Amino acid sequence: MTSHAASEYGYFEHEADIGVAGRGATVEAAFVAAAQATFAIMCPPAHVEPVARIDVDFDEDDVEIALVTWLNLLLAHARERGLALGAFALRREAGRWIGEAWGEPWSAKHDRGTEVKGATLTMLSVREGPAGWEARCVVDV
Repeated sequence: MTSHAASEYGYFEHEADIGVAGRGATVEAAFVAAAQATFAIMCPPAHVEPVARIDVDFDEDDVEIALVTWLNLLLAHARERGLALGAFALRREAGRWIGEAWGEPWSAKHDRGTEVKGATLTMLSVREGPAGWEARCVVDV
């Protein structure tokens, strides 16, 4: 057995993550609202002009995993193109999720909030209730 110099490690608590929830009459509307909540953490949607469009489509049968996939694809495309996003649309066709998002390149005019790194499986829930659908998860910031 090889001997190594002593090292120390530990853990600390942090409350840096944020829970987002979207509600709507349909599951798609709840996902759109969850996207709005996610991107509003980074920049107020009212400050974003819809001049650039991102297209997102994916297959996912599990509605909860679909929420995380939707949010993470939007975050990845926005990051790749340097866009602040402020408007979203989503529909399902033949089991496929098809979405769009609109925004504009980040600039000095945007009030930068906290960067969202990704949607997680933590507290993931997509449920239909008496008032409609609710889609929620924790996003890593």
